Amino acid sequence: MFKKILATTAMLFAIAASAAVDVNKGTEADLDGIKGVGPSMSKRILEARKEGEFKDWPDFMQRVKGVKEKKAAKLSADGLTVNGKSFGDAAPAASKDAKAPAKAAKP
Repeated sequence: MFKKILATTAMLFAIAASAAVDVNKGTEADLDGIKGVGPSMSKRILEARKEGEFKDWPDFMQRVKGVKEKKAAKLSADGLTVNGKSFGDAAPAASKDAKAPAKAAKP
């Protein structure tokens, strides 16, 4: 019985440790807990967030110095989200490649 309780508790801690952190809601400590986000990036994120919540990943990348597509993908894989969405869930309209076919389809 004790082993089952211990195993369940360990599993819950593992799930909580890997939980996603939303960039609009996370505290400085939450953000620091994401691999790849250190104290200086946490401060940049919180400073940019004072201007208003981040709308999406492109908005986040534009407003936070040092975050481009490659870094955004890595942060997302490590648990960072913007409005609950991972970097791969970003709207296709934000990509330059997605805009090109739409223009070509017009007669």
